[in-house]
Amino acid sequence: MTNLKLQEQYQQHPPQYLQQAADDEIDLRELFAVIWRGKWIIIASTLILAIAAVIFSLKQPNIYKASALLAASSQENNKLNGMASQLGGLASLAGINLGGGGGTDQTTLAIEVLKSRQFFSEFAVKYNIKPQLMAPLSWDRMSGALSLNPELYDADKKVWVREVKAPQKPEPSDQESHEVFKSVLTIATDKETGLITIGAEHISPIVAQQWVTWAVDDINQVMKQRAKEETLANINYLKKELEKTSLSQMQTVFYQLIEEQTKKLMLTEVSNDFVFKVIDPAVVAEQKIKPKRALIVVLGTLLGGMLGVMMVLIGHFVRSKEQ
Repeated sequence: MTNLKLQEQYQQHPPQYLQQAADDEIDLRELFAVIWRGKWIIIASTLILAIAAVIFSLKQPNIYKASALLAASSQENNKLNGMASQLGGLASLAGINLGGGGGTDQTTLAIEVLKSRQFFSEFAVKYNIKPQLMAPLSWDRMSGALSLNPELYDADKKVWVREVKAPQKPEPSDQESHEVFKSVLTIATDKETGLITIGAEHISPIVAQQWVTWAVDDINQVMKQRAKEETLANINYLKKELEKTSLSQMQTVFYQLIEEQTKKLMLTEVSNDFVFKVIDPAVVAEQKIKPKRALIVVLGTLLGGMLGVMMVLIGHFVRSKEQ
């Protein structure tokens, strides 16, 4: 009898932890019922965000990308480095560094120079790319003309008219423009083949192709000029040291060094593709790379549906708490 009484009391008044566990259980049928009752809220939320995603995607301009495939001009660099390594001992006796004895190679150095603010500043002035970079509005496929944003740049007067807060000025600074340029210029190196791809993105495929072509030409010229100036400085230094010494052995060393530096200067003058050889030049792209409008609409629709479900469930739980 005692056991029966305890069982009846247990069934009528279960322990507190069991009651709490039963209260915390989620009834899936009730959950689906709540979602079904709020179906119109979910549908409305999905439609609103889907339409917003369509409008947003249609307002985004097409972005085109041009890219060039390059290879390091290893033949010329190997010749120059070979000269320096062969005469490294003689050069150290003369107190001169001919390069090629380790450190950063010409290809890596050229890539870093291409990314630098100084290179961009000269590049922007030479080709006047700031309006195309900082104030593009639209591109006409039929005429190929690029329209600039009149609220930022007056194309007729060629004056910047954008309104900005200090310390910024109406005309974008080199530092501000360089940050934007870094986001549209891409440089990738294939670790297996060593080939380099330089690309540029813009709403005008013509502008993108021009930027890549100009960048490759200019970086070759910049690195060529640097090597030329360094070699000329070495030759001038060697000639001055040659005039100071009367020892025949040292004179022989200086003559050999001057001869090799002259050969290096000749190779520098002859080579147009000083650092990079173009394997596949940049062309005007026919297909856009972004925006991916279908993906934007799908994501917007999914987000609208999830937001609607959350609103329905939160509203249901709030009402349950109040009751």
